[in-house]
Amino acid sequence: MAETTPIPGEELNNEPTVVEVLPDGEIAQPIEVVDADGNPLPASAVVPISAPAPIGFAQVSGQSIIDPVNRIEGHLRIDMEVENNVVTGAWVTGGAFRGMELVLQGRQPADAAYIAQRICGVCPVSHAHSACIAGEKSYGIEIPNTARIIRNIIEGAQFLHSHILWFYNLAALDYVNPLNALNADIADTLALANAAGTGVTDFGALKKRLAGFAENGQLSIFSGNWFDTEDKDYNLPPELDLIATAHYLEALEMQATASEISGIIGGKMPHIMSSLPGGTTFVPTEEKLDDILFRAIKIRDWVSNTMIPDTLAIVPFYLNGFSYGGGVGRYIAWGVFDDPSRDPSNRYLPAGVWGFGDSSVAVPDEKLITEHTKQSFYSDSGDPVNPRDGITEPFYPEGGADRNGKYTWDKAPRYDGKTYEAGGLSRLLVAYNKGVPEIKEGIDGLLEALGHAGEVEILKSTMGRTGARNIETLYIANKMVEWVNELIEALKGGDSTTFVQPETTTGEGAGMWEAPRGALYHYMKVTNNVIDKYQIIIPSTWNISPRDEAGLGPMEQALVGVPVNDLEKPIHALRTVHSFDPCTACAVHISEPATGKKFSTVTNPWGVK
Repeated sequence: MAETTPIPGEELNNEPTVVEVLPDGEIAQPIEVVDADGNPLPASAVVPISAPAPIGFAQVSGQSIIDPVNRIEGHLRIDMEVENNVVTGAWVTGGAFRGMELVLQGRQPADAAYIAQRICGVCPVSHAHSACIAGEKSYGIEIPNTARIIRNIIEGAQFLHSHILWFYNLAALDYVNPLNALNADIADTLALANAAGTGVTDFGALKKRLAGFAENGQLSIFSGNWFDTEDKDYNLPPELDLIATAHYLEALEMQATASEISGIIGGKMPHIMSSLPGGTTFVPTEEKLDDILFRAIKIRDWVSNTMIPDTLAIVPFYLNGFSYGGGVGRYIAWGVFDDPSRDPSNRYLPAGVWGFGDSSVAVPDEKLITEHTKQSFYSDSGDPVNPRDGITEPFYPEGGADRNGKYTWDKAPRYDGKTYEAGGLSRLLVAYNKGVPEIKEGIDGLLEALGHAGEVEILKSTMGRTGARNIETLYIANKMVEWVNELIEALKGGDSTTFVQPETTTGEGAGMWEAPRGALYHYMKVTNNVIDKYQIIIPSTWNISPRDEAGLGPMEQALVGVPVNDLEKPIHALRTVHSFDPCTACAVHISEPATGKKFSTVTNPWGVK
């Protein structure tokens, strides 16, 4: 007999709802939501599609600012106008800049694979591979099959590290309250973990550690959060808070395991040393393959037995997260993890452009990518331009000079003149609509568990963006084991070539690839093996891009309509921002003409509140 747990804060059909937690071994089955008498609720009542009017909160209007947004990579500021407890206007500001692209001019394409990684310590492998692909297209070469598999493995390891980091250590504390875990009953915690099919540990010892944090008033890694927000929307029972906190700590170890795979192949992590245009310098040995396979299996089992059950256990307590944060409803992905065909449309996570209302997934066309700087702290380039023609010239307002409406260091990329969302949800929706079997099975299972079978549109939301990404984590974790075995079989068959030397050293090309946070673009122009020009569009550049004549940027659009009942601690807005997993250290970058100007890290020109 399954246990039932009340869902605080949700009153559907005027009855308190409960979610059935299925016994261990049945996690893949749908979760049934029932009323107080045990009768199944109709599907339309399970997840509200439209945001409910605020109930039980004082009327709130005014300005709400999150500055800085914590638990992200880089510096991000969110300004919101709130009217009657709802966001009516939003401005997303990338609050720092630095030089990078100019550094690559005058260097060799092989250097780009190493230097470009320094853009980010979380997703350096993706930058290395995007730079490598740009170099390979410039050279007119294709890497050997064995190198393709090796790149998939090291890229997959980085994706797993990043996804586990994001879900548990960056986003989870928007939903999980470790202080509430102090009220947990240990026996009930163990029973709930077993019933939910998730991992168990010494919950009693963890509770004592948390008590020590609370007693001395220093919450350590759990500090700086909004557990006391007036929204009062931390809904988990103490036992589930304790389970999730335990897995927060386990996630730190699993991240390390994923990075160990990157280190074995890449020599170190972050900033691997083995990928370069033409292939890889990694030489697989029996011992290294054994080390990699062991770790890949360990991560796969943990994701399957802990991360996925945790997701299914937590999401029903935050069904309101499906009612806001939708955004533009258009999704872009360049694709990642090459299959033997090397066709981006056939990648394990394929390339595509898709939006709600589209009948099919379109093939991306590089010529349709443009950027503009009308609202960015750069001299206005006039009409939007393709990144191959992009010029970046910083704009320095002096002594109260008119900023001309500029408010961010982030440029504004567009595809065919429109804003698009990039990231895990984009990849999943493209893969789902292209019929990738495992992705279709995962999304359909999630929708069925929520009582909305086939209603993909509910994923256009804060919770949809958050929960769906874990489907990708499981997909990649399973593929990692397959790729290691594929590499072993290739080597057994004598396919051991891992590098090809270019014959032509003049050309140009774009590396269109995916980082964990979305569509990544590196362009280089090469003459006699020397880089003449380099341009980059980072995933978060798409998501945090500023408004234009047509409307708001993707994250700005997602914030409009979000409920805010606490101007000082707008938890729903923070959850929406974190659902994009923004990386502004990557997104706000410049190239400066060689004027000798010294740069120091700055925030927006009018300072930080």
